[in-house]
Amino acid sequence: MSSTCRTVLRVLDAGPLSTIQDLGRPGWFSVGVGVSGAADRGSLKLANRLVGNPEDAAGIETLLGGLELVAEAPVLLAVTGADAPITVDGVAQANASVLALRTGQRLRLGLAAAGLRVYVAVRGGIAADEVLGSRSRDTLAGLGPEPLAEGEQLSAGAADELPWPNVAVAPVLSMNPGVVTVRVQLGPRDDWFTDPQSLFTGTWAMTDRADRVGVRLARVGDETPLTRINDKELPTEGMPLGAIQVQPSGEPVVFLADHPITGGYPVIGTVVTADVDLLAQLRPGQHLRFRPATA
Repeated sequence: MSSTCRTVLRVLDAGPLSTIQDLGRPGWFSVGVGVSGAADRGSLKLANRLVGNPEDAAGIETLLGGLELVAEAPVLLAVTGADAPITVDGVAQANASVLALRTGQRLRLGLAAAGLRVYVAVRGGIAADEVLGSRSRDTLAGLGPEPLAEGEQLSAGAADELPWPNVAVAPVLSMNPGVVTVRVQLGPRDDWFTDPQSLFTGTWAMTDRADRVGVRLARVGDETPLTRINDKELPTEGMPLGAIQVQPSGEPVVFLADHPITGGYPVIGTVVTADVDLLAQLRPGQHLRFRPATA
């Protein structure tokens, strides 16, 4: 960690799960290491832009809310992502706004009303130690900084040469608590299914089997299940972000940030990168539709 870093925050409550995330560590597939990084990349990028950071600076990703931080020094923050109530010393604050905390002031995130993951950016970026060029916590591989814990102190990098924020609040839409639509490019193994187009009929529900690795989905209603043509074994092959891997039960699993880099179940399609953030914000029980990427 650089000697120019300074302690700016202390964790009073880490919430259900809070990790340090940047945009990940690409380029290590050849040695079996995935990219990882923020599950909702767009929200982290926005939070960083609000405080004048480069988009790939490390911030905090927290599940649902419940995170409470106290400023150990004057610090500039921004909170984006899921619609969690934000307070500074008990005073409500706007989502996607620039928050200037004085020493001793407390930031608290309540339980999100919609969406799943909240992001906190710190001017200068969280200055945790890098692993393979990234400060992201990969929950599958166990790489990167440990999840945040009560009493932990957080440092920020140098901010003297960063541009000063030029907006106080970013206009963002609230998270969609209803049916979410994501686009899919079929393949490479759609020919392993009797009717791959049935992926696009009806709706799917996110089950409670979800984490940073991926989300398992279940059919809603009596639509045609995803049925394989045969029971042949598929050689292990690479798995990209957003891959829709179909389990023997016929239930699809969509891979998120900490997904394995290889797998042996057929991939019927892949969610386009721009829509993966939507999946990262789905809550258990929420419904979604798949649509062809060309539509």
